[in-house]
Amino acid sequence: MEFTILITTYNRLSLLRRAVESALAQSWPCEVIVADDCSTDGTADYLAPLARDGRLRHLRSPSNLGQCNAVNVGVEVAYGDWVKLLADDDYLAPTCLAEMSQAIELHPSAVLCSVQATEVDINGRALRRTPTIGPGRAFYVRQEDIHYAMLLEALPFGTPVQVAFRRDAFLRSGGWDESFENAGDDADSWTRIAQFGDAVFINQPLSYYTAWSGSYNRALRIEHRFRQNMRVKTKLHGLVDLRHRQGLPSLSQVDRYMRLHWGLIALRERDLRTASKLGYAAAWSPKAWQLLFNAQRFRRGDFEAVPVKRSVLIS
Repeated sequence: MEFTILITTYNRLSLLRRAVESALAQSWPCEVIVADDCSTDGTADYLAPLARDGRLRHLRSPSNLGQCNAVNVGVEVAYGDWVKLLADDDYLAPTCLAEMSQAIELHPSAVLCSVQATEVDINGRALRRTPTIGPGRAFYVRQEDIHYAMLLEALPFGTPVQVAFRRDAFLRSGGWDESFENAGDDADSWTRIAQFGDAVFINQPLSYYTAWSGSYNRALRIEHRFRQNMRVKTKLHGLVDLRHRQGLPSLSQVDRYMRLHWGLIALRERDLRTASKLGYAAAWSPKAWQLLFNAQRFRRGDFEAVPVKRSVLIS
């Protein structure tokens, strides 16, 4: 099995060094590509000697075209049959690819693989860890169950630092959709890739996600994030397998749940205008509260909140 680590970057040289070092330090042999979205901060000078001696490939865009374009261009030219994404402000544990490879080889029909992440601050201090979402050290979920579980918040693949995908499935899916504008582009991609195979999950913290004020997603308005999130939910609703259709919440019920969810986030962040706009009508919907309660049960480790079969790969 061949892996490519694809690092996307734009004017974050101080953080990029850490991401590159973590990619080059992998215990599993891999190709490393840095897709540079026309940085002007010395990134090219830093990467030049690494590219000359063959440790990585540097793809520099002629102009600033955005992260989606960087991902699509990088995957297109990757040599690996699996691609591990990595943003410039995140980094990987040295055994990340080795653990992924072991689990994937046990379940060749997988097209997606996700690991736990440790959230760190800008100085690398651990803040929290994403929860385990299934049994064993590694488990898999069949293709026909993925979209149903994702719709009901019971199968979070996580951010790009947690996820690897099979390159051919990514290309068949059409790549990242630039219209998402940094909000939901990753989840939309996992949704479409999952049409072509199963998913493997590894209950080990093998990636590091940096929570800081410069994160692209944190700069987006809550209402925009809600709209993009709902676009993904609409797509998921249409892809749910027939065996899960009976009793499936309607799309309008999912919309009210999403409004309640994001309204509560706005309230927590003291954005009272957005909280009222999104959450007021949804707050009167019993179904919205039920869906929210079930999602919270799942996050606390109650996997029966949304009954989807999770089969152990590595105990």
